Amino acid sequence: MAKAYDIPATVLITRLAEQLRNDKKIQPPPWAAYVKTGAHAEKIPQNKDWWYARCASIVRKVYLHGPEGVADLKSEYGGRKRIGYNLDHHKDAGGAIIRKALQQLEAAGYVTKRKRGRSISDEGMKKIDRLSTEIYKDIIKAAPELQRYG
Repeated sequence: MAKAYDIPATVLITRLAEQLRNDKKIQPPPWAAYVKTGAHAEKIPQNKDWWYARCASIVRKVYLHGPEGVADLKSEYGGRKRIGYNLDHHKDAGGAIIRKALQQLEAAGYVTKRKRGRSISDEGMKKIDRLSTEIYKDIIKAAPELQRYG
């Protein structure tokens, strides 16, 4: 059985975002069409379905890195901001996006709230593990020479 560690992040996030799009509890808020993702961003996201990709990415990060709080995720999703002629400075991502996404993922049952942030729930772990196994089988079918021996 393959885990999220064995699968490339872009493939896992793309496929998980497709599944989250079908979930009724995960819907982009009305302000998601007009908001930047943080102070470091110059424009709004160009992808219209960016909310589902962000939710899938958050689920993956919570799966991999244990209990994650909003402040941890703000730092991870932040970026470099150019300030005049000075050197670039790190700016955190917007907290409302991450907070709302975590609340929706918690309502859907993918993450649970702990004392120190949120961690992956049993249902969320099961979903990611099944999806990872499915992706791994597709990769092996496409390129059988990549199959592990032993």
